Amino acid sequence: MSGTDARDTELKKELDATLRARRDLGDDYDSALVESFLEKIDQRMDTAVERRVRRQLAEQQMVVARDARSPKSTDSWGERFGFGIVSLVLAIPLSGIGGGVAGLPGLLVAWAGIVGVNAVQAARTTPGLFGRHRTARRNDDAWED
Repeated sequence: MSGTDARDTELKKELDATLRARRDLGDDYDSALVESFLEKIDQRMDTAVERRVRRQLAEQQMVVARDARSPKSTDSWGERFGFGIVSLVLAIPLSGIGGGVAGLPGLLVAWAGIVGVNAVQAARTTPGLFGRHRTARRNDDAWED
C-alpha cells in the first residue's frame, strides 16, 4: 500500500468516525463535527505542504552546496604554463617520429594531435572559450508532485 493509499484510508476512517458521531449525537452537533473534520484535513494539508517545502529547500541547499564545492574555473597560470611546457617538450620527439616514419603527412598528424590536446585543455580550463556558455537551468515544475 502506497503512502497516498494509506492517507486516503486514514482519511476515510476519520470521515466514517465523524459520521458515526453525528448519528450518535444528532443534528445539534453538525457544525462542531464538520469543523473538527475540516480542522483535521487542514492539519494534514499543512503537514504535506511543510514536508514539500522542507524537501524543496533541502534540494536547493544541496544544489548550492554542490556548486560551492565545485571549482568555478580551474584556469590557473601555473597549470596552463606547465601544460604548455610539457606540450612543447613532447612535441619534439613526436615531430621526429612522425616526420621520420611518414614524412610530411606524419609530421602534420603529430602536430594536429598536439594542437588538439592543447585545444581540449584550453576549453577545459576556460569555460566559454569556444562560444559555449554553461547556463543554470531553472526547474519551475519542481514544486509539483
